[in-house]
Amino acid sequence: MSSPKDSDVIAPYGGTLVDLMVHGEMRQSIQESASKTIECSDRNACDIELLVIGGFSPERGFMHQADYDSVVASNRTTSGYLFGLPVVLDTDREDITPGDQVLLTYKNQNLAVIEVEDKWEPDKVLEAKGCYGTTSIEHPAVRMITTERKRFYIGGPIKGLELPHRVFPCKTPAQVRAELPAQEDVVAFQCRNPIHRAHYELFTRALHASNVSEKAVVLVHPTCGPTQQDDIPGTVRFQTYERLADEVNNQRIRWAYLPYSMHMAGPREALQHMIIRRNYGCTHFIIGRDMAGCKSSLSGEDFYGPYDAQNFARECAPELAMETVPSLNLVYTEEEGYVTAEHAEARGLHVKKLSGTQFRKMLRSGEEIPEWFAFKSVVEVLRAT
Repeated sequence: MSSPKDSDVIAPYGGTLVDLMVHGEMRQSIQESASKTIECSDRNACDIELLVIGGFSPERGFMHQADYDSVVASNRTTSGYLFGLPVVLDTDREDITPGDQVLLTYKNQNLAVIEVEDKWEPDKVLEAKGCYGTTSIEHPAVRMITTERKRFYIGGPIKGLELPHRVFPCKTPAQVRAELPAQEDVVAFQCRNPIHRAHYELFTRALHASNVSEKAVVLVHPTCGPTQQDDIPGTVRFQTYERLADEVNNQRIRWAYLPYSMHMAGPREALQHMIIRRNYGCTHFIIGRDMAGCKSSLSGEDFYGPYDAQNFARECAPELAMETVPSLNLVYTEEEGYVTAEHAEARGLHVKKLSGTQFRKMLRSGEEIPEWFAFKSVVEVLRAT
């Protein structure tokens, strides 16, 4: 294995797992040092949590303008580290200025204090074009930065006070790392949807990829934060994984949830996910066709090519000391069950299909969902919500 490992698992990006949480008497004094307050959005809260627990290592706070500009332009910070998307804190508060200590609150919790070192008014057109490759508000992230994010961005180091209370439990990178086997490959599986049988087939078969060791494990690590408006909420998605984890007795699977808000940024998001998963101890990353892609709601056209994310991730992987595992294009056949599309075509097998739209209609109407498509327990969760 060529990845740089310490005594247990691959080293975090930058060499050290960041931990910004303060404890004891320091916690009270830091909280009292804040003279102003910002109430955070759901997306802000996800970013704060990942900063505090080291998911965004080596970052130690919200980006200054120089790093923001650099990441937007070249997916790299001014210190030279790869980074897919800028991590920024937005506000409309004109009275907040560099030098302020600001308390960051979220749903009656005091999450962190930021020492404001920079404040600017971003060019959101440039941000959209650089990060998402388009300025069309038909792209969900362009719409988000245009209509949800506020006028100013502020940057500076943060100190964590507590983590957001969530319905779904999110293990920290340190906690996940403690459960991983020493000196073995760890394959990350990312998903933003409820888990279906094809997902299970995909990530279990990834353990047999040619560049994965015989005793490797897979970390099933779905994002459960905000995503596209029409996606099933994270509070529901996580329940489908919980039900399946209870049913499946496979010692080579680890289960955890990621408090990350999706941007649907295609190639840039693939890089962001790889960095985060390295910090959680992963050496390999499963990446499928059109990962984190999205379509125009007007034209139906894809914003990214089907292999853009795969190709970009493959280019970045060596610098991250990781390897990509291309997602198999699996289909279900009457004769042999799940096989690759290439195998099915070569053998002339009969492929069965069920679109997401059809699946949702069948859920609503109470029709029986075929078990080759979805686990019964997962269907029960989705129908109960």
